[in-house]
Amino acid sequence: MNMKAWRVNEWCEPDGLEYTEIPVPEPKAGEIRISNKSAALNFYDILMIQGKYQVKPPRPFTPGSEVSGIVDAVGEGVDNFKVGDRVQAMATGGTFCEYSIAPATKSFKIPDEMSYEEAAAMIVIYQTSYFGLTHRTTIRPGEWLLVHAAAGGVGLSAMQIGKSLGARIIATAGNQDKLNFCLSQGAEFAINYNDETWVEQVKKATGGRGADIIYDPVGGEIFDLSTKCIAPEGRLLVIGFAGGTIPSIAANRILLKNMSVIGVYWGGYLELHPEYMHEAQNALFQMYADGRIKPHVSESYSLHNAPDALKALASRKTYAKVVLVI
Repeated sequence: MNMKAWRVNEWCEPDGLEYTEIPVPEPKAGEIRISNKSAALNFYDILMIQGKYQVKPPRPFTPGSEVSGIVDAVGEGVDNFKVGDRVQAMATGGTFCEYSIAPATKSFKIPDEMSYEEAAAMIVIYQTSYFGLTHRTTIRPGEWLLVHAAAGGVGLSAMQIGKSLGARIIATAGNQDKLNFCLSQGAEFAINYNDETWVEQVKKATGGRGADIIYDPVGGEIFDLSTKCIAPEGRLLVIGFAGGTIPSIAANRILLKNMSVIGVYWGGYLELHPEYMHEAQNALFQMYADGRIKPHVSESYSLHNAPDALKALASRKTYAKVVLVI
């Protein structure tokens, strides 16, 4: 049996992907096969297709890692899933296709009230933010949490989780529509980081003290300027470098403000502590059930329009998550 799939034959831009038919994969021991309903897009998918990501899979390959759907086959030794279960998963072998394979250890049954689009959009961003805000640091109620690129998927998850833990939220984003979106999601202040005065605006919002925790998935100049509006004993969380430039910091700034610069590398932590993924997901499902978090999908594309979805994501004009409907 064959299935439709997008393939990377050579490093390319999204328009260079090939839409073709390949054999439906069979689950091995410890794996499940999912009849895909939705697949989420992440910025690293674009880097992977271009050959610019730190991990370069052998070609040809199918992009994508987050998926939701219905279990249609189980491998040997899998006793916690059955055919017909509604699941979300971190798949191996790609998700921009009709069927995906996932380790049972990285798959989760989803609540009845959760849509497939929400489920696909949830794992990476909410796990990352939960790891950063509950494990790499902890929030004291009433602290100011500054979230950069807050209208994006990972930024939105940080706002929602931070707010649920008692933080007061300051959001930054790049245009007025995104700022309005952040305010609608619970931010007390929303500031355009293209405005040269944004550092002063953060100080003003916090009564001159600065942000207690800064959540930075952007890097570059945003990281550098963040050190100028962080509170004494503040924590600057390094999530990633979506801005394209990996920053450095003068150690005297760390000393003079008694600040902490903290790496948040969820994937690396899972390699050493694989059990953490289930611990975090159970907590996130409870937050979802309580109405404290809710994945937000801003745009949906059909599977055969995957290149258009990737280009929309690359344009940085989208907000929250972009998904494929399969």
